[in-house]
Amino acid sequence: MEKATELPSCRKCKEGLLLPLSDYGRDGAPITYKAWACSNPDCGFNVRIDNGELSYGRTIGTSHK
Repeated sequence: MEKATELPSCRKCKEGLLLPLSDYGRDGAPITYKAWACSNPDCGFNVRIDNGELSYGRTIGTSHK
């Protein structure tokens, strides 16, 4: 049986956990842990990497793809 991974707590709201999110690049290559988002919907904190730049706190919306 696999050992459960302990997720970091959100330092903004101190209530949620930071959940890792993955994506796919332009050529279909997987990008593991491209973003982290707080599990507390009232918090909305997130950190992400876009084209090598780190950004945080932007509003996360639904993809229309």
